[in-house]
Amino acid sequence: MKKLLNSPGSYVDDVLNGLVLAHPDMVLDGQSKRVVRRAAGARAGKVGIASGGGSGHLPLFTGYVGHGLLDTCSIGNVFEGPNLASCMDAIQLANGGAGVLLLFGNYGGDKMNFAMAAEMLEDEGIVTRTVLGTDDIASAGPDEAAKRRGVAGLIYAYKIAGAAAEAGHDLDTVARLAQKAVDHTRTIGVALSSCQVPGAAAPNFQIANDEIEMGMGIHGEPGIWRGKLKPAGELVEEMVERLLVELPEVEGKRVSVLVNGLGATPLDELFILYAEAARRLEAAGLTIVQPLVGNYVTSMEMAGTSISLIALDDELQSLLAAPADCPFWKV
Repeated sequence: MKKLLNSPGSYVDDVLNGLVLAHPDMVLDGQSKRVVRRAAGARAGKVGIASGGGSGHLPLFTGYVGHGLLDTCSIGNVFEGPNLASCMDAIQLANGGAGVLLLFGNYGGDKMNFAMAAEMLEDEGIVTRTVLGTDDIASAGPDEAAKRRGVAGLIYAYKIAGAAAEAGHDLDTVARLAQKAVDHTRTIGVALSSCQVPGAAAPNFQIANDEIEMGMGIHGEPGIWRGKLKPAGELVEEMVERLLVELPEVEGKRVSVLVNGLGATPLDELFILYAEAARRLEAAGLTIVQPLVGNYVTSMEMAGTSISLIALDDELQSLLAAPADCPFWKV
């Protein structure tokens, strides 16, 4: 696969350099030089929100550093979790004295390094809480929901936790609301083509031109089934049905829906998918609030989409509607 880069070895650092040059409200900081933070720095007395993850998913993770969202974000190599040093930097740089919420996807390396960093910084008086994104319904059954991966639905938790922190809530309340957002969110994806890590000799996985894989993860993790490409309406029907079976019921039957592109799928096609999803959600008696369509969580140049739903009560809807400003999401 052709790529526009200088060298595989400099890829991540070149991406980060370009990101902060293009967006002066962001700064690359920390001894690791693998943390993006708000240029204004941590606000005294506000709960900090720190996240992290592997490169290759922009706008996730670093792209959501901004007002009403993340304070800091550590970043690893492509499809690899952030290292211990960058996790420590992210926590320290997010700390304004009111504690730091660690909010990231449910992946082994990320969990290990953030847990070690939090334990080491406890001696410095930095109090942390951890909430994991677990929205990918294809990665484990409902009875093992805690094992599920965090994918595109994680951005809803970013938004809700970020709004709660900006409103002045304490650490335990911000963590509770972030966990509530996670508990109310479900995602499923479908892949049409593979992607290739810079410097790799071959794509991450092989898939025929006329095939798709339902439920594939954002790193190429196996999905639910692989078969022939179907019309958009049929695909969306299955995806929405799988999501609604698990979505918590809330008073008012309100949802926000995210139709997300995985990197190579045109916006034209995403809007076709959104129209199909909206029709089916409305037929199910649901009211759509603040829909999102676009590339919010990608997987290099993978073609495909994911659909996320978050069930909204008054508390969550108010936080979702609160002001936020980062390069890739403004409210």
